[in-house]
Amino acid sequence: MTAAIRSFQGTAPRLGARVYVDPASVVIGDVTLGDDCSVWPMTVIRGDMHRIRIGARVSIQDGSVLHITHASDFNPQGFPLTVGDDVTVGHKAILHGATLGNRILVGMGATVMDGATVDDEVIIAAGALVTPGKHLASGYVYAGNPAKPMRPLKDSERAFFTYTAGNYVSLKDRFLADA
Repeated sequence: MTAAIRSFQGTAPRLGARVYVDPASVVIGDVTLGDDCSVWPMTVIRGDMHRIRIGARVSIQDGSVLHITHASDFNPQGFPLTVGDDVTVGHKAILHGATLGNRILVGMGATVMDGATVDDEVIIAAGALVTPGKHLASGYVYAGNPAKPMRPLKDSERAFFTYTAGNYVSLKDRFLADA
């Protein structure tokens, strides 16, 4: 196991086929990365006190932090982190104990907090703050602090979800071939 991929208390991350984890990032504990995912430099994915499940063709950009909320008297179930398929997480984003669907773009520096739920096909603008427990409905661009729907998605933006996911699959394949 590389320094970038570490067990915690006997639980090791599980990687799907053709996953790229940059050696300057860290993936710890109860984490599953689906096929064709990419984890870029300085990213932290820490499944130490709850589970993190990440679907296929997800790109986690540089400096992002993905974490959970543990179960306690204050929150008996805790909040795992779940990310669907074809999701692009921009540089320095924070995803914490939330549930994100498929075909989502999380902008650079955006934060999605505990118990938030993001439906399929959503853009979360750069710097947006999705507050605890917030629900983001499908088909909109959300921006601001706190995040609010700004406008419906355009057809070109809907097409971009799978384009950008595919673009990062291609890039990570080049990194894997270069290793």
